[in-house]
Amino acid sequence: MTTLTLPHEAGHWRAFLALCKLKVVALIVFTAWVGMLLAVPHVPSLWTVFCATLGIGLAAASAAAINHVVDQKADALMRRTARRPLPQGELRPQAALQFALSLGGIAMLILFTQVNALTAWLTFASLIGYAVVYTMWLKRLTPQNIVIGGVAGAAPPLLGWVAMTGSVTAEPLLLSLIIYTWTPPHFWALAIHRQQDYANAGIPMLPVTHGIDFTRLQVLLYTILLIVVSVLPFLIQMSGFIYLCGALSLGCGFLYFALRLYCSADNRQFAMPTFVYSIYYLMSMFAFLLLDHYVG
Repeated sequence: MTTLTLPHEAGHWRAFLALCKLKVVALIVFTAWVGMLLAVPHVPSLWTVFCATLGIGLAAASAAAINHVVDQKADALMRRTARRPLPQGELRPQAALQFALSLGGIAMLILFTQVNALTAWLTFASLIGYAVVYTMWLKRLTPQNIVIGGVAGAAPPLLGWVAMTGSVTAEPLLLSLIIYTWTPPHFWALAIHRQQDYANAGIPMLPVTHGIDFTRLQVLLYTILLIVVSVLPFLIQMSGFIYLCGALSLGCGFLYFALRLYCSADNRQFAMPTFVYSIYYLMSMFAFLLLDHYVG
């Protein structure tokens, strides 16, 4: 009688789970949900919402896991990432890559068969954009890596919208534009705090190549641009006054953090508070979009 022996990594479910970057995936899924709910005036098909959520979430987790595999050497050199499963030797890279590809394959199967082909192709393009174009190429090529690579990260509300409608229109593109504009000040605030980490790993993030003072200015300028972009849903009558009030209030808060970061004598004192606020900012912005959609 033959006994089936699972690979050593099979028991390390927590390590596999860590590859998925669940907090990031949760934010991606939330913005995709908002895209789904804004796309239709009525309650959408719960089955389609479930399948789209599962497919988009698994694709995001797949991209995150591939990022772990590609960045394992750099992660080992950075305090923020040194305790991830691959640098710690908890998983073999081959097992992590197989896990990532399996998640991606299941995601595509679900989206193609249960949602629609356009959503599947756009999700696949986003996965490749983040896991391959950004992680393998842009991240180490240019300090504008976040700006260029942000296109892939901005896709979730578009994916959610297309899952419900099967078409691309101006409204979901505008939702993605908000995330795209939000990405540089969000990530550069973290990069300021972790400048030495990125320098040690040889990754040309903006604070490493152009200095912290220049990066703080860019955070401020992109925050101002973000406030302008965030008003556009109201201007095209996609949303109403509830959203506008929320967007302006949240924008003023973001501007306060960006100004405090820019004017601080201590380069890093306000970097992490700005980064943390940016996360709550995005979640709240999309929550206001939903509130306005159903109440306004």
